[in-house]
Amino acid sequence: MSATGISVVTTTWNERENIKNLILSVRTVLKGVPHEIIVVDDNSSDGTIQIAKRYADVAVTKKREGQTKGLLYGMQLAKYSVIVTIDADLENSPQYIPELVQQTAHYPIVVASRNKLPRISEKIASKTLGKLVGVTDAFSNFRAVRKEVISNFTLKGGETFGAEFQITAKKKGLTIGEIKYDPPPRRKNPRIGGTIKANLRITWASIKSLKIYLA
Repeated sequence: MSATGISVVTTTWNERENIKNLILSVRTVLKGVPHEIIVVDDNSSDGTIQIAKRYADVAVTKKREGQTKGLLYGMQLAKYSVIVTIDADLENSPQYIPELVQQTAHYPIVVASRNKLPRISEKIASKTLGKLVGVTDAFSNFRAVRKEVISNFTLKGGETFGAEFQITAKKKGLTIGEIKYDPPPRRKNPRIGGTIKANLRITWASIKSLKIYLA
């Protein structure tokens, strides 16, 4: 049986400037609550893993396979009964972690959806893929999951920016809860790339995700 507490999992790729702040912010929010922070580094070249090892409870590096696979890898290392996944770029505020975790009393998986989606490709995905899985932010990686359901997740689509977690949950008959939040401004150089590149990558991820859903 998993211990009662919260495992917070994030993946990094060249997040040297952000990872310490993220970890300290999570520690502040979860002060007094049994928790661990797991960082899965996607073979960064900027020394992210060295900083992560100083501040996280678990910090591992692996070959670069993308955010989705990295998150599942970290989730499988978790020791506590509830797992929270969060982006490392500070665009997901840790202040919402308690609300996410609270909702796992009612749902096996809870997604934190942004009130405002910044990219046209994400807005389209919300009206298509999002409607199918029952959340407005289909590509949100800010979620809470009961550890007991992790065995349901097997990834087939490569990099889907987290959408495959929601798709798998839906196809396995798991009820998905949702909370809404106002995200901070995006950073100048997002991991996913500039506007054109990001929209193309998200569109391709949407196509792959729809194929997985319909398979």
